Amino acid sequence: MDALPLSVLTVYLILQAIDTLITLLNLGHLKAQGDRVPAGFEGRVGAAELARMRDYTRARAKLDLVSTAVQVVIGVAFIFGPGLNLYNNWLAGYDLAPVVAGILFFLLLAWAETLLKIPFDLYHTFVIEARFGFNTQTPRLWLVDLFKSQLLAAGLLGVLLAGGFWLIGAAPHYWWLFTWLFFCGFSILLLYISPYVIEPLFNKFSPLTDEALVGRITQVMGRAGIGVARIFTMDASRRSRHGNAYFSGIGRVKRIVLFDTLLAAGDQDEIVAILAHEAGHWKKKHVLQRILVMETVALVALYAAFRLVQGEGLAGVFGLETPTMPAKLLLAGFLGSLVAALLSPLSNYLSRRHEWQADAFAVRITEAPEALARALVRLGCDNLANLHPHPWYAALHYSHPPLAQRVARLMGRA
Repeated sequence: MDALPLSVLTVYLILQAIDTLITLLNLGHLKAQGDRVPAGFEGRVGAAELARMRDYTRARAKLDLVSTAVQVVIGVAFIFGPGLNLYNNWLAGYDLAPVVAGILFFLLLAWAETLLKIPFDLYHTFVIEARFGFNTQTPRLWLVDLFKSQLLAAGLLGVLLAGGFWLIGAAPHYWWLFTWLFFCGFSILLLYISPYVIEPLFNKFSPLTDEALVGRITQVMGRAGIGVARIFTMDASRRSRHGNAYFSGIGRVKRIVLFDTLLAAGDQDEIVAILAHEAGHWKKKHVLQRILVMETVALVALYAAFRLVQGEGLAGVFGLETPTMPAKLLLAGFLGSLVAALLSPLSNYLSRRHEWQADAFAVRITEAPEALARALVRLGCDNLANLHPHPWYAALHYSHPPLAQRVARLMGRA
């Protein structure tokens, strides 16, 4: 193996090793601190509940460690071993049109990745989630969801790949820019149509019938300058007992969706507080900021890929026997994933800052910090959250501040 691929492999393995060590450090920290009740959780969490939280976190972490190890072994064998050459040479041997070859190259890899993940997803859903009382999904519904999601993903990915590879052929010097514009426009289109076309494929949405709650939500959203188009409940309980809520829509008018599990578990003050927090993200333009950052990163990444795949340099360095464009783009994407892993702590830090700001906004418009604190405590307990993550693990993996810290600040204890 040449020096550069060996260096790339070393960086990749070091990043994976660091992630594994921090996960083990997090489990050790939980074992040492997991029997301590955080501020604000008194009277709501007992020894038995803390033990369930520890066991749930440990079970999920162990599964993730095994899943990651399998993916790393297969990924290394594919990228740095004979896998990529065998696959690329086999597909190139059919002498397909560039667009068709590009679609098949990535679509087949996506299906292979899905097959690889199926055993782990089954174990997570029907063993871990079932053991801790969360899973309500039947095997039949799981299979239906898998079929729908794969059909949908194949269609969407096929459109993106077809457009991208057509632009590579049509504008060989500027495809990176035109592809970025195409991808950006497509993602904005999905934001518009997803609530009406994609989401109903998996869940049933019904108008919220509690007029008192509708009135309170509309009033609080009005204080934030948000118009409410419709408020729906979603049949999340068909699959899980986890609770949540979210906004959808672009602009000032929003579509609000409440999980039926959240309605069953929370009181109105808590639900309003959660939605006020989501309103804070809109008012502070967090969603817009994230989109702008993501699209800027995507533009830079596409230009970097354009530069990397020029000529046969990348293919030669990695020993690619048939330097096809899809294979070179795959190698460029792999290099980009290493950069993304290095930048993820910064991304998570900025996301946690946004969460603090949204919490503060929710308190300001509801004047009820205790309601948001109660809602977070309930969500943490109902979802068996890790109340004692190690700071390094939180920095690396958490897009939200640890629950105990959020509750302590809301209760004036931090």
